[in-house]
Amino acid sequence: MAELNGTTEKKHAKLCYEHIGGKLGELLFQSFIANGWLIKDELSKKDFYISEKGAKGFSELGLDLSKLKV
Repeated sequence: MAELNGTTEKKHAKLCYEHIGGKLGELLFQSFIANGWLIKDELSKKDFYISEKGAKGFSELGLDLSKLKV
């Protein structure tokens, strides 16, 4: 088990249907927004889009974005 914060405690990650939920999902989502990987075309809308910066970053993480449903 990987060492986290100097301990070997487990951290909870939750799957919800086909996505990561819980605190881990929330932290990832917030990080993607803060880093400009996910953006909105209109602040009033709920939909987010992958920016060019995000596409590059996700690809560098090894994610195949061609598998996303449009």
